[in-house]
Amino acid sequence: MMFYALIGEDAPGTLDARMAARPAHLARLEALHDEARLLIAGPMPAIDSPDPGPAGFAGSLVVAEFPSQAEAERWLADDPYVKQGVFARTSVRPFKKVLP
Repeated sequence: MMFYALIGEDAPGTLDARMAARPAHLARLEALHDEARLLIAGPMPAIDSPDPGPAGFAGSLVVAEFPSQAEAERWLADDPYVKQGVFARTSVRPFKKVLP
């Protein structure tokens, strides 16, 4: 198992779709957490604020363990944010945790 950084970049105007898909998205993250595979996960606000309001989000970052990059890519492809068109672009990269 290795860590992978999964990054999704939000398409413009998808805040409503993001909020609608959020419960299903969070359920998948909780499953990774329950399996002790989730290192970190969260959204990236579109503005410099913890609560961006109608400005929405620029994207999301998930760092989690997967057996391979291909498995991480499959997991991301099945995410509700991808399926509902929230993400305009996605990428998956190997991640080596050094600190803390």
